[in-house]
Amino acid sequence: MLLLLGLCLGLSLCVGSQEEARSWGHSSEQVGLRVPRQVRLLQRLKTKPLMTEFLVKSTIISRYAFTTVSCKMLNRASEDQEIEFQMQIPAAAFITNFTMLIGDKVYQGEITEREKKSDDRVKEKRNKTTEENGEKGTEIFRASALIPSKDKAAFFLSYEELLQRRLGKYEHSISVRPQQLAGRLSVDVNILESAGIASLEVLPLHNSRHRGSGRGEDDSGPPPSTVINQNETFAHILFKPSVVQQAKIAQNGILGDFIIRYDVNREQSIGDIQVLNGYFVHYFAPKDLPPLPKNVVFVLDSSASMVGTKLRQTKDALFTILHDLRPQDRFSIIGFSNRIKVWKDHLISVTPDSVRDGKVYIHHMSPTGGTDINEALQTAIRLLNKYMAHSDSGDRSVSLIVFLTDGKPTVGETHTLKILNNTREAARGQVCIFTIGIGNDVDFRLLEKLSLENCGLTRRVHEEEDAGSQLIGFYDEIRTPLLSDIRVDYPPSSVVQATKTLFPNYFNGSEIIIAGKLVDRKLDHLHVEVTASNSKKFIILKTDVPVGPQKVGKDVLGSPRPEGDGEGDANHIERLWSYLTTKELLSSWLQSDDGLEKEQLRQQAQALAMSYRFLTPFTSMKLRGPSPRTDGLEEAHGMSAAMGPEPVVQSVRGAGTQPGPSLEKPYQPRIKISKTSVDGDPHFVVDFPLSGLTVCFNIDGEPGDILRLVSDHMHSGVTVNGELIGAPAPPNGHKKQRTYFRTITILVNKPERSYLEVTPSRVILDGGDRLVLPCNQSVVVGSRGLEVSVSANANVTVTIQGSIAFVILIHLYKKPAPFQRHHLGFYIAKSEGLSSNCHGLLGQFLNQDARLTEDAAGSSQNLTHPPLLQAGEGPEAVLTVKGHRVPVVWKQRKIYNGEEQIDCWFARNNAAKLIDGEYKDYLASHPFDTEMTLGRGTSREL
Repeated sequence: MLLLLGLCLGLSLCVGSQEEARSWGHSSEQVGLRVPRQVRLLQRLKTKPLMTEFLVKSTIISRYAFTTVSCKMLNRASEDQEIEFQMQIPAAAFITNFTMLIGDKVYQGEITEREKKSDDRVKEKRNKTTEENGEKGTEIFRASALIPSKDKAAFFLSYEELLQRRLGKYEHSISVRPQQLAGRLSVDVNILESAGIASLEVLPLHNSRHRGSGRGEDDSGPPPSTVINQNETFAHILFKPSVVQQAKIAQNGILGDFIIRYDVNREQSIGDIQVLNGYFVHYFAPKDLPPLPKNVVFVLDSSASMVGTKLRQTKDALFTILHDLRPQDRFSIIGFSNRIKVWKDHLISVTPDSVRDGKVYIHHMSPTGGTDINEALQTAIRLLNKYMAHSDSGDRSVSLIVFLTDGKPTVGETHTLKILNNTREAARGQVCIFTIGIGNDVDFRLLEKLSLENCGLTRRVHEEEDAGSQLIGFYDEIRTPLLSDIRVDYPPSSVVQATKTLFPNYFNGSEIIIAGKLVDRKLDHLHVEVTASNSKKFIILKTDVPVGPQKVGKDVLGSPRPEGDGEGDANHIERLWSYLTTKELLSSWLQSDDGLEKEQLRQQAQALAMSYRFLTPFTSMKLRGPSPRTDGLEEAHGMSAAMGPEPVVQSVRGAGTQPGPSLEKPYQPRIKISKTSVDGDPHFVVDFPLSGLTVCFNIDGEPGDILRLVSDHMHSGVTVNGELIGAPAPPNGHKKQRTYFRTITILVNKPERSYLEVTPSRVILDGGDRLVLPCNQSVVVGSRGLEVSVSANANVTVTIQGSIAFVILIHLYKKPAPFQRHHLGFYIAKSEGLSSNCHGLLGQFLNQDARLTEDAAGSSQNLTHPPLLQAGEGPEAVLTVKGHRVPVVWKQRKIYNGEEQIDCWFARNNAAKLIDGEYKDYLASHPFDTEMTLGRGTSREL
């Protein structure tokens, strides 16, 4: 097997040899007749690899996004063929996993340390956006492999990112560019925000760069086939176009960016603090403050390379920006090439006349000469320093430089390090520099460092994009400063390893994010103190924020556990902290000029990235394998990053209902769980594994009755009840009516109380905060030992403390008959955590055993395995269980949604002699009633 892999995000992998690859693709000795063009076209169309599936699954928990891409391809050619997988990912994201399946071989990505370069400079092998293969703010991931004829390949890529708030919105962008029409295509996004979702919108597909692509018929709303469901704290967005709908958008399969924008509710002035398992995150985004006056100098490149559209668009943008300045602002304009041309030698107040004069000055700028970046910046900083030195309001204003160029320094000081040093010494931390680089020839690394070292931001604009609109959008982010000199303090005795806590400015519509570790996980309150300046005064905010144990429903398990760590499930706040810390270490490394400090920062960033499996400039990814493919691989390498660790019990309806992509494999009817269950009308099954016996019985209840299924409130703290719904009996049946379970309720009392209500349409989880999960969407939520996994329209798995697991099957009918109802089935998958005092219609049998003692005539027989007879024919026997002697008859019954038929010994008459007490003893007064009058574990509290 020859495998070639080229990943442009820090990967340089090769299994096999490049020489073999070249020899495979070319033969210099072959000389053939010329093939007509039409035949060549048909050959290409016939042998082009077919993409059967392109799926993206993304889960966002408290602004932190986990995304996994799954792509499956088929080599239809009669010879081996190279297949390429390509994906654009956000530039701010970290890749966490890559897995490739070739036939029955698995190649698993592994994050390893990148060797230090001999010149002490690590070059990040990222394929930055280029005209041919990138979009704004994205980078390209590529992998290619040689696939045998008629064989299949599957690629799984996972990445994580922290969404940044800009202009009052968080934006989550997913590239949907499979390069061809895909047989099955979907983008599935879940958003969980405990603070509440204030607004949400899905934009039309955005694709400004690739010719031959387009948009749907309606550009005013979400793309065709998009379905949005949301409640107060949860949203689910599904984009699932058919092949015909894909073709209407773009024949070449380049659909564009699927973009979701949303914001959350904010109440506290001190911000929102969330805590989970010893880690915290603090979101600070105050509003309704008066804007700070700003002193801004616009520095515009007017060198010869700006000729034409670039300079015209930039001028138009500056006309708009000048009109947006506030009366309390001051401004000036500098044009630079090989000469520095200053509009005024001092800052000018904003008036209608000064704005008009500034526009005239900009209009007359003409492109000529070279690029003197150093002197342009020095001149702008001198203007600002001069104003601040002589202004009474200087300490209450914000000084900014908006710097735009399309090239590299070619005149005056051209040494990058000297330009950076000169700028840093002149600005002295008092001037923030915001840079915009236009085109592919710009020294973007220089602009990036200029902004990083001088409290600013940087943006990149591509040649063919509208530079004017990009400039206006960038300016909009910084047009309204609300606070300056922000400092956030936590008690050193309570918080360690916090991320950056000092911020020069806060702009309206943005957000300050701090994460760290709590010294004491049992801390009840965290003291927070925020100091800052606004336009009127110096402000101080102090408060003690409650940081009690995280409530169920605030945690979605977001990332697979690193192999072998044994420390329990990772959580989204811990990964958010590691993401922020790694980003800050990389930024500090980039800014540092001290060799020793730079090496220390490199080592710290590398160690953290290795620990959390982030692909960074200091780590690389190597493929481990090949290894044989095993069942369940799609759970391990498919949606794990987006859906969290694998639930205890997967779908019992087969692979087709699994959340996320499932690899094609031989049909497996179910994953083995206990037979002990109640399902259907309602039919009870009890498995006694020691004796190998299975016993079954029916309970004919009344609609509205609530039955006690598992009662262990006093010991394990678990109670399970089920409410019946009625339906007419089928024609010619022996029953007058049917009953089914329409609601299963679970009360968990340890370590803290949580209520769970499951119906065929939704799951309600209330552990202090109420969370409603629709059953037609796959999601995993949980905290503090309770995990709830919803497999869309298939089942709900509830796991408690890792030692108790219940599976609730969801039975839905497309066109139900009059005697059919949507209903539930209840299965006990794991019961080790339930006590020996457990009771209830099912619970009373969990720690017992049974044996067959004799047949009805009194002769002793071994009837563990009855003969092959028609159900109900016999033989009859006597079952001994819990001291009861129960006449039973052999029967067959189907379980697991009809997927398996079992042999069981059936107890007649509503199991009158099998169960303790009688039917009325198992009736609960309400869905969460824990009172149980039978058994040793009697409880009389709610």
